[in-house]
Amino acid sequence: MYRTCLYCNGDLHANDTIEQFPVGRRLAFDSARGRLWVVCTSCERWNLTPLETRWEIIDTCERLFRAERKRVTTDHIGLAKLDEGLELVRIGQPLDEEFAAWRYGDQFGKRRWRTITEGIAIAGAAGLALAGAIAVGAAAGLGIAGYHLGQNMIRKKRARRIIACVPTTDGDTVTVLGSNIEETRIKSDLTVETRWKLVLPHEHGIITLTDDWAVNALSMLMPTINGTGGSANRVHRAVKRLEAVHHAGHFLQSAAALSSHGSRPGALGTIGKLPVDVRLAIEMAVNEQNERHALEGEMWLLEFAWEQAEVIAKIADGLLVPAEVERKLERLKEQQRIR
Repeated sequence: MYRTCLYCNGDLHANDTIEQFPVGRRLAFDSARGRLWVVCTSCERWNLTPLETRWEIIDTCERLFRAERKRVTTDHIGLAKLDEGLELVRIGQPLDEEFAAWRYGDQFGKRRWRTITEGIAIAGAAGLALAGAIAVGAAAGLGIAGYHLGQNMIRKKRARRIIACVPTTDGDTVTVLGSNIEETRIKSDLTVETRWKLVLPHEHGIITLTDDWAVNALSMLMPTINGTGGSANRVHRAVKRLEAVHHAGHFLQSAAALSSHGSRPGALGTIGKLPVDVRLAIEMAVNEQNERHALEGEMWLLEFAWEQAEVIAKIADGLLVPAEVERKLERLKEQQRIR
């Protein structure tokens, strides 16, 4: 098994992810054509692997690619970055976008239990205060009033808390406070590419954000809007909403339409008053969009490199197959297309 680049003689390095092929930190594969390359991290050239070693490895790469959520796909090529450090480049027809409940269920579940725990602690403290007031002969109403006073102090503190410093299109930033979150709105807007916009109140006024600026702002704000988390059932419903439209960007359009029409009185345009599963799905969607943008910068370079590597691979693999066999395969493919 080779371990150096055929072009620059540099070290191809190793991976601990694919046991039957521990070579390379970036592997490119084409399941339909049966191609497997190790991409050199030094010269970026694609090293075609021996034909007899490919098939089981390609199957493993396909399985890992499908299971990985940090991936982006164009019409011809996909890129996934595994947590272990291995990068997979998938050639071929793109997969439908999938959204895994396990990816988000844990963090939403933790928020939910934290909220429940805090509620129990506050209720317990109020009960002790009330019991103490009764024990010293004070009116029970005084203890209750003290509880409400404490709650109001907590709310005022949260309202003044800085949630995020959001960058804007003019290169400046605006400070969003806890009190601004309640009036944050997502609305339909057919004049912009994404078909929706974010109306964002901040410390000194209101600003409207669109496109990537709006996605970035929402990614900063949604953890606070969804601060109480969600049950496993609601996370499941949120995932189903995303899967129904097959694309995170399309879901944000539908969420804006729902928000613009209002799901119930008083909910018009206000994210915080949307159904819980919709809010959870919005947070998932903006996370997906941000990750996609982070990976897309590499895609055009990968497409160009693949086109060059495929020319060489077709010639190399063709040398191992007799011409008569190639002609028969072509006839069979043509017959299949006619059917």
